Amino acid sequence: MRVSCSLNLRKGWRRLHCSSFGKFILTLAIGAIGGWSLWHFQMPLAWLLGAMLACGLAALFGLPVALPKYSRPPMTATLGAMLGATFSPSVFDHINLWIVSLSGLVVYLIVLGTIVYLYFRRLVGLDPATAYFSALPGGMVEMVIQGGEKGGDERMIALIHVVRIFLVVMTLPFLIQYVTGQNIGRNAAGYIALNSISGIDLIWIAATVLIGVSLATILRFPARFFLGPMIVSACVHYLGYSDFKIPTTVLAGAQIVIGATIGCRFANIPLAYIARVALFSLGSTFLCIAISLAFAFGVSYWSGDQLASLILAYSPGGITEMSLIALALGLEVPFVALHHIVRVVLVMGSASFIFKNVKRY
Repeated sequence: MRVSCSLNLRKGWRRLHCSSFGKFILTLAIGAIGGWSLWHFQMPLAWLLGAMLACGLAALFGLPVALPKYSRPPMTATLGAMLGATFSPSVFDHINLWIVSLSGLVVYLIVLGTIVYLYFRRLVGLDPATAYFSALPGGMVEMVIQGGEKGGDERMIALIHVVRIFLVVMTLPFLIQYVTGQNIGRNAAGYIALNSISGIDLIWIAATVLIGVSLATILRFPARFFLGPMIVSACVHYLGYSDFKIPTTVLAGAQIVIGATIGCRFANIPLAYIARVALFSLGSTFLCIAISLAFAFGVSYWSGDQLASLILAYSPGGITEMSLIALALGLEVPFVALHHIVRVVLVMGSASFIFKNVKRY
């Protein structure tokens, strides 16, 4: 009897393992095909957007796409280490001008939060907690947790943020190309061969990632898997200890995983529910982008900073994705990353306190 139960249990675990592994391979394959398709046609951020779009469509059509939770952090850390390599002394030559855009960011968050909250509350008809935490462009996980604690609909909040990020990442590269005329081609960031990396470079990359994630975890940084390696990598490159570069093939793989992760978030959610949320999320995303553009144009006129950098700095997207767009455009990644760090910290730190005063509206 015990032997039979043990054998059945082992078979069950094997089936589960094979099923999970099969989903993992299927998802990566779909993401890679989507990324290659956009790369073939020289679309902006092809591997990221292609994987996100392909896996999102696969999820909507009911295909068993899924990635384990541990698959994204290593890829995010790799991108963080790579983006940290863009830090150089010349980047901070006009850091005093950043004060203007950072001050504008505070006003931007107030205006954006107020308008989008009223949209969700008055036009869509969401309850105060769900409307409020869906309107704030903070970290998705943090907004879902805080919104749930205040009585909001956690699934609704999560899906609204997913749709917003999806739409922003899909449209912003093309919007920037249209507004500024700057091209985000597949060769914009330059090609780095896989065999160009040395053994000592591998050691530096591994050390950068491990130390960065450890420090960010201890210090409780937001987006720790991204910010920790990026900051450590920036210090390593700024001080001249190493000039390692991440091969283009590795970066493409990292973007496929990150894009697929966003797309897979639409899995196991009824299509009718997604369509309903997507409909009014489309309106809120339009408001977010319009407000972002207005502030970017205003601050650019006032401070003289590059318009494309400000559009990315004020965009309501994820720090990893916006930094990748900045890299593809040859813009200052530290400038864009700093604004998103400040945005997330401000939103996370003040969200619950401010909610006490706005929930009556």
